[in-house]
Amino acid sequence: MTDRFRDPAWLRGHVADVLTFYYPTCVDETRGGFVAQLDERTSRVYDPEPRHLVASARFVVNFARGARLDDAAATAGTNTPDADALDWCRSAAARGAEFLADAHRDAEAGGYQWLLSGTDPVDERRSCYGHAFVLLAYAEATMAGVPGARERLEATADLVDERFWEADHGLCRSELDADWNSVESYRGQNANMHMCEAMLGAYEATENRAYLDRALTIARRMTVDLTETTDGRIWEHYTESWDHDFAYNREQPEDLFRPWGYQPGHHAEWAKLTAALSRHTDEPWPRERATELFDAALDGWDEEYGGFYYTLDREGDPVVDDKYGWPVAEAIGAAAVLSDVVDDADRERYLEWYDRLWAYAEANLVAPGGNWYTQLTRENEYVDTSDGPAVEPGYHPIGACWEALRSFDG
Repeated sequence: MTDRFRDPAWLRGHVADVLTFYYPTCVDETRGGFVAQLDERTSRVYDPEPRHLVASARFVVNFARGARLDDAAATAGTNTPDADALDWCRSAAARGAEFLADAHRDAEAGGYQWLLSGTDPVDERRSCYGHAFVLLAYAEATMAGVPGARERLEATADLVDERFWEADHGLCRSELDADWNSVESYRGQNANMHMCEAMLGAYEATENRAYLDRALTIARRMTVDLTETTDGRIWEHYTESWDHDFAYNREQPEDLFRPWGYQPGHHAEWAKLTAALSRHTDEPWPRERATELFDAALDGWDEEYGGFYYTLDREGDPVVDDKYGWPVAEAIGAAAVLSDVVDDADRERYLEWYDRLWAYAEANLVAPGGNWYTQLTRENEYVDTSDGPAVEPGYHPIGACWEALRSFDG
């Protein structure tokens, strides 16, 4: 393996490659905001209409991080093409934050609408998963110095507390309708995982301890309490009383947001989050769970073709054996953070996996344009995903680089 993947300059360059694949093609000068539906091979816009809340928020996260990298390069006196290429990121992040507040937000009922066509609502549901990304977007925009972002962060956190938080369970409900009425008994780990991520981001942006406490509460409930009967593994689906629902979506294993089975990618993502949380607490459980969850993620590694199986059944056998880019990116981030927080004797194992994951990604997932492919077959053949609203404008690979930079570059 090579130390190239650990080089801060290489990592910043990869972030710049992903950002410039989307920008400025993604900009909608007429209606505002950004278009996420770019063909992964050609960068052609294949549908200019959909504005998914998750994509709109993730654009803000990406551009805000680009702005911070640009600031860091300027502070260090770096004058490179990669550094110069990111000097537009702060204005792009501000543009995206305005679109969230002006177009996605319902000014009358409050909250953020799930899907727009241009600026017209076509799905007005209130999703905890979506609001988690809104909160993270405003947190990242706050750290990038976007005007008004902190006030929006605080208002969104208050809204989450009022509408989604279930104090009796120490977790969030999943979905409500446009009038904030309950529409289902379903409870899910995915929304709570991203709310944990968002609360950690809110803490890092504001140093408000309440946000860190909320992130720790969610993480302990999901990764410790609710895994006592599943051998430490994290199930995706729950009932209204937070009992495991092992039957939910059994016949829809490829559901985009709620697939059946254990997801190795989410175990890697939780490993990253709990490892990151261990930096902010003296309690031993976040780091301990991070190492265990990383190992659980590796149970889904395909030793023959590389990459992670998308889902595993309760016995650990593949259910959906396609490969997605985001689990590899999350495992890269997890390996980077773990290498930074574990004892020196264990550090090399995570660095070896970090390099191995990047080598697989570079060989199979990184497209000629610098972006990442969303989906591959088990044998790593490209799967066309240009159908329906896109939600992944490079958020996961940028996140992998971001965590690596924080771990390797101080």
